[in-house]
Amino acid sequence: MEYKQVYPEQFHKVLFLMNRNSGKQIFASMIARVNETVNLLRQALPQTQVDFYAVREFAELPEIAYRTKHEGYEWVIIAGGDGTIRAMIDLLLHEDCHPYISVFPAGTVNLIAKELSLSIEPQRWVCRVIRGLAQPVYLGRANGSIFLTVAGVGFDSLVVDNVSLLQKKLLSKFAYLLTGGETMSKELLISHWRYVFQVQLDGDPTWHQAASVIVGKSRYYAGRYSLFSGAGLSDPYLHVALFTGSKRADFLKYATLIAIEALNSDKSIIIKKTKRLKIRCNEEEFPVELDGDAVTNTPLTLEIVDEPCYFLV
Repeated sequence: MEYKQVYPEQFHKVLFLMNRNSGKQIFASMIARVNETVNLLRQALPQTQVDFYAVREFAELPEIAYRTKHEGYEWVIIAGGDGTIRAMIDLLLHEDCHPYISVFPAGTVNLIAKELSLSIEPQRWVCRVIRGLAQPVYLGRANGSIFLTVAGVGFDSLVVDNVSLLQKKLLSKFAYLLTGGETMSKELLISHWRYVFQVQLDGDPTWHQAASVIVGKSRYYAGRYSLFSGAGLSDPYLHVALFTGSKRADFLKYATLIAIEALNSDKSIIIKKTKRLKIRCNEEEFPVELDGDAVTNTPLTLEIVDEPCYFLV
């Protein structure tokens, strides 16, 4: 991993973006932390214009991305969860805008912040990022939309698709556990899993069959579990796990293996490393989750973006 040295004190314009509807920000303590961080950043960079924007829904982000490009912001700091970060970077790329990015962890799920070992304490966070160390981050792309940590199609994406925004705000990570149990009962109580996915890796003519697929771009999955050896934001590969079993017992076993971080111990799980893959399903438009949000559908093409973006960490 090759870091770039940059000098934040030489930036003219910095944008600090906060999603007020990201999980932890519904609590006053998180809003206070964000405000303190903005003030500390302004004190640390007295010659730099630090602008603060707060949004309440993703529909406001396109205007922020447009302004980032046309008003010449060199550094964008995003206070929110993985979904907010993914959506904002995606919009910046559509604007052909490439500022440095930083993350302040303040969402329901913060895999990106965890991967980068970022503190939630304002003083520590500011002291660290103004050092100007820029880490390369290779993005994944799924049907044209980018992702940073994980893409999934199968049981996990069905759960994500069924979790409402209100559930995420009120229950945080417990919303996924609750919906996961409901999905298990609905889909596997009286029959086997009925969805079948076919996966092609790097253009190989062989199509592998799976009941669910997880594609990792990060060390972590579902908040805390490390699934893929060698995976990371700065690794220019997709790490793929194909879960081939379709019975209720198989899914319970896979959940246990994820929890104990032992996917390699089960021969019914095929693990591959690739730059590009295609996935098709026996049912049309099965939901696909990217960084914790249901964003697109099958059929699906995933690939690595060739050029990295840079995160100030």
